[in-house]
Amino acid sequence: MTSNSLKMLLPKDFIWGFATASFQIEGSTDVDGRGKSFWDDFSRTPGKTLDGRNGDVATDSYRLWKEDVELLAQYGVKSYRFSIAWSRIIPLGGRDDPVNPKGIEFYSKLIDALLEKNIIPFVTLYHWDLPQSLHERYGGWLNKEEIVKDYTRYAQVCFEAFGDRVKHWLTMNEPWCISILGYGRGVFAPGRSSDRARSPEGNSSTEPWIVGRNVILSHASAVKVYRELFKPVQKGQIGITLNGDWQMPYDDSPENIAAAQHALDVAIGWFADPIYLGHYPPYMREMLGSRLPEFTEEEIKLVKGSSDFYGMNTYTTNLCRAGGDDEFQGLVDYTFTRPDGTQLGKQAHCAWLQDYPEGFRSLLSYLWNRYHMPIYVTENGFAVKDEDSMPLEEALNDTDRVHYFEGTTRVLQQAIHEDGVDVRAYFPWSLLDNFEWADGYVTRFGLTYVDYDTQKRYPKQSAQFLAKWFKEHQESSVPTAGIKRGPSSLSESSTKVPSTPEAADGIKLAAPEFNKELSRLERIKQVVRKLIC
Repeated sequence: MTSNSLKMLLPKDFIWGFATASFQIEGSTDVDGRGKSFWDDFSRTPGKTLDGRNGDVATDSYRLWKEDVELLAQYGVKSYRFSIAWSRIIPLGGRDDPVNPKGIEFYSKLIDALLEKNIIPFVTLYHWDLPQSLHERYGGWLNKEEIVKDYTRYAQVCFEAFGDRVKHWLTMNEPWCISILGYGRGVFAPGRSSDRARSPEGNSSTEPWIVGRNVILSHASAVKVYRELFKPVQKGQIGITLNGDWQMPYDDSPENIAAAQHALDVAIGWFADPIYLGHYPPYMREMLGSRLPEFTEEEIKLVKGSSDFYGMNTYTTNLCRAGGDDEFQGLVDYTFTRPDGTQLGKQAHCAWLQDYPEGFRSLLSYLWNRYHMPIYVTENGFAVKDEDSMPLEEALNDTDRVHYFEGTTRVLQQAIHEDGVDVRAYFPWSLLDNFEWADGYVTRFGLTYVDYDTQKRYPKQSAQFLAKWFKEHQESSVPTAGIKRGPSSLSESSTKVPSTPEAADGIKLAAPEFNKELSRLERIKQVVRKLIC
């Protein structure tokens, strides 16, 4: 290592790891009391996914979670970002609906196993999988009065069950995608859109903006509960993670410089400005007029300052030209083709993604200078073109993805050490190839290859590169995840405390382990009583 790279080491408390989402990996959609999410039937509907496949099995991680934890440990990660499936915790979703102890048990065991490996659990409460019953009952995210209360209660159940061990919470993943892709373009569940060829219901001119406001309020309400009831004892952090790519002017013309800012306002400022600055971007009001749902004075007090950090999901950079007709892009035209005809970077499998690390650095600086909040990079990744059709050996040698991460890690160092940006975490997407929403399984973002026929996992070169890079580029430290372990939650009503070591889940336990298991079961009785009462 050169003397210059020694100066560029990441601080010892910098968090890095891999990320996943519940619906994309778990499968087992009808197991152990899980209720439906609105992605269940949506993904089974012909034409909704590129390859016609659904999330019923995904990477089978509900069954293979122990294997996934071992994989994380082999990679040497400091943290694992995963999401909790709302409908596993509260199958019907509502604030007056029963809690599912089996769902609590699953995530509790996962959290305990991570901590045993000194891996920090970094938990997302909502990653796009709304309980189907709430969508049917009152329109889900379209109904402010109901969804805010139901989401807040769900969050509180999670804080109560897992907050003794989870110290990093994300309320929502990518509100822009929840709003635009689900209620504007109609390509994500619930698939609402003004395009009647796509959906029999929906209004793309109004519903996305209503949903965005309701997502913000739900987030802020959950944060208020956490800060008032849990944070004083649990001492954790809570925030939101927003998607948004760097928007770069196509050229130096004033109209294209303005267009790039307009694109940033809609892609990022729509959510970040109210949360960190206390108001919408002025351009949003100019573009939408009365269609932009305002916050009451009381609501904006709730919203402003409702995130302890900036959660940043980003993948690419767009060149922006004025004159587009798409409100969801700020009436800005996106391209990867420069004025001289060259491409911005290496093309990924997805049409919307090219490799351009300089944009990653620019976005970090923009967010730091605009919002002055520590940044957690919670997603960043690359889908290699045609990787799904490659022979296994070729797919594992994912040089384009390695090149992408070589660039990102380089500029990450520069942003921290040269630009003064306070970046505290980096989570490449994703630990595993998985169900990639509307793309089905043909698009692979994984650092680990998954054979979907056998569910066997194979580390790619990119995973090995990142594991080696972080080992070499971070100040040495004592493991930071040594948080006291809590219960693997079991229902008081459905599970009796075993009287012999052999009776505990059918596994013969030595005396110390058996006593520990008894203690964990007693703890869960207390948790379940609080949740049910």
